[in-house]
Amino acid sequence: MRRYWRVLGLFWGTAIAAELEYRLNFIVTALISLGGLVGSLFGLFLFYRTGYQFEGWNWEAALLVLGLFTVLQGFSTTILIPNLNKIVTQVQQGTLDFVLLKPISSQFWLSTRVISPWGLPDVLFGLAMIGYAGRRLGLGWADYGLALLPLTFGAITLYSLWFMLGATSIWFVKIYNVTEVLRGLLEAGRFPIAAYPVAYRVFFTFVVPVAFLTTVPAQTMRGEGSGWWLLASALLAVVLLVLANQFWRFALRFYTSASS
Repeated sequence: MRRYWRVLGLFWGTAIAAELEYRLNFIVTALISLGGLVGSLFGLFLFYRTGYQFEGWNWEAALLVLGLFTVLQGFSTTILIPNLNKIVTQVQQGTLDFVLLKPISSQFWLSTRVISPWGLPDVLFGLAMIGYAGRRLGLGWADYGLALLPLTFGAITLYSLWFMLGATSIWFVKIYNVTEVLRGLLEAGRFPIAAYPVAYRVFFTFVVPVAFLTTVPAQTMRGEGSGWWLLASALLAVVLLVLANQFWRFALRFYTSASS
């Protein structure tokens, strides 16, 4: 583990140094993130402006969900998108050969090689929204701390789903449309799961587990989440993480490399 932490430090140190050569990008990205946040708030406001509210979710509680979604969106922009979307390129160009020859886990290399600071504005805006909503709801530091565990499980779930989709590029080289479909489905996480009809709630809980990304952490933060939901979130994250690793090993059996 110490060797992997050392490698991770080298990866991220060189990646950040390269990205900071274009510092103006951070300002542009922050403005784009702010525009997206305003759009999301406006979309949520359209539901609540007449006094309507989702069952069990007032305006401040819904802001918690949107804030958590924005944080995960920043996590995706910082870690997932710059790394996992490149798996397709690695397979297309044959550079995956060089990754597989390195004396380190290929999944670790492909998942952590690059870090992009351009997702930090989303993380900061999301945390600010969570802080504002939590203050209005009277939440304390302990309540925020309780949500860290299911939020971490949600991030692991999101990573595992994305990585397994990226691994399918070994069979289907051009999968950009598939990843866009996944991103579109995950957009449902910006609203509480109670906002959807029953059939959609089942789909977003048991088929595409959007509920575990934002709704479960928000419920835990408010002190309304049961231990069963937390346990289910943990089991889902562990099962998907193991499944992603096994699926990658299985996919590599069909990788013929660039030279064959």
